[in-house]
Amino acid sequence: MTENPIETKQKIINFIESHGPSLPVQIARESNTDTLFASAFLSELIAEKRIKISTMKVGTSPLYYIENQEPQLEKFAEQYLKGKEKEAFNLLKQNKILEDSKQHPPIRVALRALKDFAEAFQEEGKVYWKYYLASEKGIQEENTPKEMIEKETEKEIIFEEPLEEKLDIFEKPKEPQKIPQVKKPKKPKQKKTTTQKTNQKFFNKIKEFILSKNMEISDILEVEKNKLSFKIKKHEQEFLIIAFNKKRVNEEDLIKSYEKASNLGLRYIVLSKGEQTKKLHNMINASKELEEIGKFE
Repeated sequence: MTENPIETKQKIINFIESHGPSLPVQIARESNTDTLFASAFLSELIAEKRIKISTMKVGTSPLYYIENQEPQLEKFAEQYLKGKEKEAFNLLKQNKILEDSKQHPPIRVALRALKDFAEAFQEEGKVYWKYYLASEKGIQEENTPKEMIEKETEKEIIFEEPLEEKLDIFEKPKEPQKIPQVKKPKKPKQKKTTTQKTNQKFFNKIKEFILSKNMEISDILEVEKNKLSFKIKKHEQEFLIIAFNKKRVNEEDLIKSYEKASNLGLRYIVLSKGEQTKKLHNMINASKELEEIGKFE
């Protein structure tokens, strides 16, 4: 006998209430149905605003939870957030509130991906990120402008359209004001600034390329002077992009890129500043047609 859909929905609600944020496979098992039907019921419950869905993925699946269970998402964040998203999460959790323009570009991108944990608002023309569990009492005054604390509840603005369209997230972070202290050598700072500009230029070029191909950055995995790696999405499919800041890649670069993509279970794209050598091009084409390398006696 087929169970009444209303009863199935209530069973799902009861399970989430008692177990906290749950995966579709867990919910399907509890509701005595397969994952496909469970997903259909979950979609209806979301449309009815009886449950919520996380942006964060556990493997390839989101979490489903009910209102007031948001704090329970943290245990999953500690385990499943990776790379720059994990770094941005810990930074925001520690400081409670961050001024967007003072963060490095990779952190600014990661903050925009932390939709479950980071709340954006604007104050006096500046963009800030607030930790989702932070209250006004939990924000330390030394990390937060006094006038922002006083007006936050009155003037908070949550952006409904992508923040990338409202501001250049890759502009150079502004240096915070510092109280005069012991003088520091100027040369190391100049070298750091030069390196930062070089890295930023390379980062911006790859970012523009990704956007021009109608792809979306979902995670930043590696940021080095001459190498970047991203997870990107196109038409709901995830890929790995590895970009080298040099004219040509060699066989070693290609093999390491393949190994990284294999470990992540993703197809991959390799970028460089120029055309590849004929030898490498021929090797890639030859491997595409290769069925097997065998041994005979």
